[in-house]
Amino acid sequence: MPESPYPLRPPRSTPESRRGVPPQPRTETRDDMIIERDVEVRTRSGRTVQADVYRPRDGDPVPPLIAWSPYGKHDPAPIGQIYPASGVKPEHMSDLTTFEGPDPVYWVPRGYAIVIADIPGTWYAKGPASYLSPEEAEDFYDLIEWAGVQDWSNGKVGLSGVSYLTVAQWRVAALHPPHLAAINPWEGWSDTYREVARHGGIPETSFWPYIWERWGASTGPIEDLELETREHPFFDEFWASKAADLEAITVPAFVVGSWSDQGLHTRGTLEGFRRISSPQKWLYVHGRKKWAEYYLPENVELQRDFFDRFLKDAANDVEAWPRVRAELRTGYYEGEFIESTGWPLPDIDYRELHLDASTGLLTADAPPQEATAEYHGLGDPFAAERLVFEHRFAEPTDIVGHSRAVLHMSAPKAADMDVFVGLFKRDGEGRIVPFPYYAQFEDGPVALGWLRASHRELDEERSTSFLPVLAHRRALPLEDDGPSRLDIEILPSGTRFAAGDSLVLVVQGYDIKHYRKPLVYARHESDINTGPQVLHTGGRHDSRLILPVRRR
Repeated sequence: MPESPYPLRPPRSTPESRRGVPPQPRTETRDDMIIERDVEVRTRSGRTVQADVYRPRDGDPVPPLIAWSPYGKHDPAPIGQIYPASGVKPEHMSDLTTFEGPDPVYWVPRGYAIVIADIPGTWYAKGPASYLSPEEAEDFYDLIEWAGVQDWSNGKVGLSGVSYLTVAQWRVAALHPPHLAAINPWEGWSDTYREVARHGGIPETSFWPYIWERWGASTGPIEDLELETREHPFFDEFWASKAADLEAITVPAFVVGSWSDQGLHTRGTLEGFRRISSPQKWLYVHGRKKWAEYYLPENVELQRDFFDRFLKDAANDVEAWPRVRAELRTGYYEGEFIESTGWPLPDIDYRELHLDASTGLLTADAPPQEATAEYHGLGDPFAAERLVFEHRFAEPTDIVGHSRAVLHMSAPKAADMDVFVGLFKRDGEGRIVPFPYYAQFEDGPVALGWLRASHRELDEERSTSFLPVLAHRRALPLEDDGPSRLDIEILPSGTRFAAGDSLVLVVQGYDIKHYRKPLVYARHESDINTGPQVLHTGGRHDSRLILPVRRR
């Protein structure tokens, strides 16, 4: 077994305990499809990939589409059964569709080979397993090059799949495998620390531990993500090794994201599109549920058009697509798509609204008088202990992109504090407008933000005028002589407000959305909040919200 640079632990589950079957290399046929089961591919590291290959029976060379997955190539795992509220319709996938991957029954008759791969060290592939690591990316590179030279391959490889299957695309595309010709990142983070494990420096306590279990089926040792997360509270070389080198990516890319996957994929997908260097790249961003949109027939046709163009040299209209198509949501599964030339949208003005603790309003002018308002940092999540500020729009307004909260806050009885902010839409009749959230909920916010006050130091080199990027290198104590300034990144959103609608800002000491367990989503069970948290506004302490407003 190859040596691992990572601490290892026994697997969290065995393949057999999760319906796995030991490898039995064989060839099957189904309709006009050849299925090669349990194909073993050895990588430069000495680890192996276990793959199932679905390809046309006629034998003509076709482009391979690879889905690189820790979830098990053997297990169809219907998303609609695992997550009943996901919106995925059974008729949109076949019994050969694996979790978050492309459906062979659709792709193979249309002239593609589908390669579903168990990553090294998971299931029956030889390891040890590491996740989102440089070594794993090299293994993926080797599988791409293997697929590019098979007799049934035309030599042009594409990558497809959601979530982890996208995170891996960012990583391997930066290595430039010669046979890689196109990628379709569909909802995937690109910075594991900032976007998944430590939102705003606050440990994530629900999804991140849960996903270790999902990834951890193996016959051998796996990377001990639990130990590493505990031992690396700041962004160091370890976490840098689990962040994508986006600027190195030059391959054609069709990037798809959503406003609705706040706290998991929204930020990383949009940052991926913004930062990759691909001359040929397109962004499609919607406000709906990610899995349902991946399998929606009209979106599968968009995927095929893209891959036809770059894997088959088809003469179609892909290169005439608008560089950006973005949905401006008006309500749940309601909205209008706009077209643009780039991301962030070039026709954006950043508008400030100022918080007034004495009135609970967001105003265009900064209040001259200082005021304070407070809540308990560990208030009952179901008792709605929070601060609420509101601004009613006098004219139609589109909010599209990153928002930013600049809050001046103190915690008289605490050495540190976790602060959570959320944006909501209230319609002209006073009702909060719900949106899809985290792929399975239907009462979500416009956008969310988080910050542990001791992590407030900015990375000045990476921060932009619209995006405060935290350094996460050290813990800064709260100011002794007054409130501390907190620059809180609010994740990207795209929402249309009519005249008379309101934008609502919520500030509190616990998660903005709170669902009873065992539902899995981004939770942050703070262990540092004590006593009141005080928000200072007006005068010397101009707490404000900076919004990306689209010019009309």
